[in-house]
Amino acid sequence: MSRRISIFGVTGSIGQSTVDLIKRDMQAYDVIALSGGRNISQLARDAIDLKADIAVTAFDDQLDNLRDALAGTGIECAAGTQALLDAADRPTDWCMSAIVGLAGLAPGLRALRHGGTLALANKESLVSAGPLIMAEAAKYGATILPVDSEHSAIFQALIGEPRDAVERVIITASGGAFRDWPLENLKDATLKQASSHPNWDMGQRITIDSASMFNKSMETIEAKEFFDFSPDQIEVLIHPQSMIHAMIGYADGGLMAHVGPADMRHAIGFALHWPERKYLPVERLDFARIGQFEFRDACDHRYPALRLAREVMQAGGLTGAGFTAAKDAALDAFIAGHCGFMDMAGIVEDVLSALSRNNEHNMGDLTLENIRVTDQLAQKFAADVISARIA
Repeated sequence: MSRRISIFGVTGSIGQSTVDLIKRDMQAYDVIALSGGRNISQLARDAIDLKADIAVTAFDDQLDNLRDALAGTGIECAAGTQALLDAADRPTDWCMSAIVGLAGLAPGLRALRHGGTLALANKESLVSAGPLIMAEAAKYGATILPVDSEHSAIFQALIGEPRDAVERVIITASGGAFRDWPLENLKDATLKQASSHPNWDMGQRITIDSASMFNKSMETIEAKEFFDFSPDQIEVLIHPQSMIHAMIGYADGGLMAHVGPADMRHAIGFALHWPERKYLPVERLDFARIGQFEFRDACDHRYPALRLAREVMQAGGLTGAGFTAAKDAALDAFIAGHCGFMDMAGIVEDVLSALSRNNEHNMGDLTLENIRVTDQLAQKFAADVISARIA
């Protein structure tokens, strides 16, 4: 019997890697819904190739273009926020949540109601609403499987091991564009320099987040929320080869490491086939050719985003929602030339301080509506902070 699946965020890199795996075993899947943004040609091609029931674009002004692209195929078309939620309401056995940003949270919550598996690649869901999304999964008997390579590695390294024996969790980071730069030079880093990754070609925003370690700060918060680790158990270690994705240290001093190529199809395929392990078309590592692995400390002076992540974990509540909004606003400011590379962490810290002084924010429960309000409030504070820095 075919498994019913949906892919939200199909036109992004995670979505396209998921499509690649689905196409290799089409008879095993019944594709229900696909969603995308403005890349209508890709969304339409995927909907046709995977024989989806419905294709949804997040943008209302793209509905006519989507209809034209799918004319005569019999595939339903829809657009907008409500259409995304309606598509997520369609029952599935497995759903990929890969929409970027806070926009991915509500569809993911809806998909959990089917009691199936949610493959979670949307960082903001756990950072902004970890307790909410985990409680929703428990309520409906759904399973959440992590798709970030680091969190998939943690998940796999924990299989068969007693959780109370875990002492430490080590998440690795490539170090980004400036891992070999002297600390004193970082204040002068340019947008072009921050947008070039030493290991692979990624989008500009994720590449800059890698260089500032804001991407890794999000992942530490995700690890805390998904696995219920305490903040002081989670460590970040720079590993330039990007082949050891995470390590778990146990009470007997032993470490379980997950080692594999830097290919997101491994984490996606693991979530897709779990609890089985099936063949995946990824590189097989040749350790003799690799020769050695390198590790470096990820210090707070160089990467203040990691300190901020620990503070967010300690604060809990709606602080994660404020953090994600502030991080994005600071990144926008750097890209626009309104702040320096090392100023981004200061902007985020100022926004978090402003939020902590706001009584309405402090009193709010962790609900979807309050998360949205906090996101908007953080954006407002960020605009004020950035304007003050520019003046």
